[in-house]
Amino acid sequence: MSELYPVAVTVNGIQVAREIEPRMLLSDFLRHELNLTGTHVGCEHGSCGACTVLLDGEAVRSCILFAVQVDGQSVTTVEGLSADPNRLHPLQVAFQEKHGLQCGYCTPGFLLTLAPFLAENPAPSEAEVREVLSGNICRCTGYQNIVDAALLAAEMLRSEKGG
Repeated sequence: MSELYPVAVTVNGIQVAREIEPRMLLSDFLRHELNLTGTHVGCEHGSCGACTVLLDGEAVRSCILFAVQVDGQSVTTVEGLSADPNRLHPLQVAFQEKHGLQCGYCTPGFLLTLAPFLAENPAPSEAEVREVLSGNICRCTGYQNIVDAALLAAEMLRSEKGG
């Protein structure tokens, strides 16, 4: 067994600390150490986007980061996307309303890719949405419903902010 290293990270607003092997991936840390199974692992080389989480508010691929690399930082998973655990985030509502998911495996990655994008681009064009989503793979949908959901979510988020 290799030497264990301490890691302390804020996950979905909760400070957690563990001693882990330095080779443990962030995706495995989230899924196996913290039981946050909404972070999915698809390709295991950062190509499909299923493992996307937010690291200090920026979308990253958790399958190509070691958990020790995020020591002292903040991670948001799909379980922490909504500030209110009793309400879905507007992105989740929009995906539901526009049928932006089928099997749902890729959905957390799409949601967490879109969240910071929509925060920075509150009124994106369809082309801009397609561009930001081009790094995420879905094997079930034709992407149109995902794009429609992203545009609806942008509208919903603007309405929440009074704009």
